[in-house]
Amino acid sequence: MPAERNNVSLKKYRYLLTDNLQSSFYYLIRAYCWTFRLQIENEKPWLEHLQKGGRILLCCWHQQFFSAIRHFKTYAIYHPGLMISQSRDGDVIAGIAEKTGWHIVRGSSSRNGSNALKEMILYMGQSGFAGHVVDGPRGPAGIVKAGVIRLAQGTGAFIVPFYISADRCWYFNSWDRFMLPKPFARVTLRFGEMLDLTSGTGEEDFENNRLQLQAIMQPGLHHFGSHQALDNER
Repeated sequence: MPAERNNVSLKKYRYLLTDNLQSSFYYLIRAYCWTFRLQIENEKPWLEHLQKGGRILLCCWHQQFFSAIRHFKTYAIYHPGLMISQSRDGDVIAGIAEKTGWHIVRGSSSRNGSNALKEMILYMGQSGFAGHVVDGPRGPAGIVKAGVIRLAQGTGAFIVPFYISADRCWYFNSWDRFMLPKPFARVTLRFGEMLDLTSGTGEEDFENNRLQLQAIMQPGLHHFGSHQALDNER
């Protein structure tokens, strides 16, 4: 029992410390990401569509969002929206995202998801631009959840998947094998094609759209233990 109490206290202290040092943590992440030799691919088509008044929903796997933080600061002028879970870890990520210039809506599939989705749809009606993590904060990895399709249908936005690859990186022992490029790694941020997945009104059409996006995005997910993942570890 004493050990359990100590663990709880340490956990609370860790989050308190993170809150107090959130600004420092943000700049530390930015500095770390600036060591990457970053290459951007296929950004122009969807960015031109957004600039002409179209609506864009960028989406990625949870495994890979960290590597995009540096470049996504450049999108602050478009006031993009982003839904982040109401967990303690979500508090940290939300603080960093806000400093990057993104408008944060709190909620996930497990907590306040319906209200958060409605708020995101309303916000995208104004800004026309948002990001979304397709497998959510808890996974399972490689499974596209319903939220991204509902958000696209509710706003008429094109979905644009993006993927991160690196010549050298670490993979965490987490549910998604979270990917962290090593300092000075060559990192590629590649955007996919614009996808219109707003057609159909029934549940079967909805599920077909979800499965289509999942099939398109799954090849971009790095599986720890695959040849690519092992090569990147070196």
